[in-house]
Amino acid sequence: MFNFLKSDPIKKLDKEYGVLLEKAMQAQRSGDIKGYSELTEQAEAVKAKLDEAKR
Repeated sequence: MFNFLKSDPIKKLDKEYGVLLEKAMQAQRSGDIKGYSELTEQAEAVKAKLDEAKR
């Protein structure tokens, strides 16, 4: 009945993916290559979950 109040897991994962990519970009710009690679790896894991959720 109140399905419209439930959060969409795909939207949540998509937002998390975007945030991680933004943080990775900022880390790369500041010269933190190790942080950039860790954040990119996390973003790719979220992207895999997002692709799986879309199926």
